Amino acid sequence: MDVAQQEATARARELQRTWYGEPLGALFRRLIDDLGLNQARLAGVLGLSAPMLSQLMSGQRAKIGNPAVVQRVQALQELAGQAADGSVSAGEAAARMEEIKKSQGGSVLTSSGQTSRTGGAPTVRRVVREIQSLLRSVAAAGDIIDAADSLAPTHPELAEFLRVYGAGRTADAVAHYEGHQN
Repeated sequence: MDVAQQEATARARELQRTWYGEPLGALFRRLIDDLGLNQARLAGVLGLSAPMLSQLMSGQRAKIGNPAVVQRVQALQELAGQAADGSVSAGEAAARMEEIKKSQGGSVLTSSGQTSRTGGAPTVRRVVREIQSLLRSVAAAGDIIDAADSLAPTHPELAEFLRVYGAGRTADAVAHYEGHQN
């Protein structure tokens, strides 16, 4: 990717952060993880083509043009929050995704996707996924590991944090998070 493409991608991601609260790549990856989807299935539920979803995730496109798709994203954020905190079963989530796929209308995304839909504080898994998303939006896993290796001799706790959250499995990061709560 040349410098002009990198700058265009950075601008698109910044616009996405302004419009949707975060880059769509991070938002869509969280939906995929929380709802057990792949990109093709997510595209189908949203009513997007797989190439369009890919362009939005990579920052080649900044905006979702169809208001009905924006509403479906919002509905999936709600559902993902419920799936992550255990208030909706996998079977219920699958049925609700079919309803969402058929839904029409327009809306704007809200930041309410950041907390669980049961009205309480964000779940541990949700907090961990937000940390992972943030780190992974800044650098690739290999680069995070390299940074952790550089920090390890002088800052071993920070190196461990980078390894666990930047390149590790979510279950390991949840265990780490819970182990450091006092």
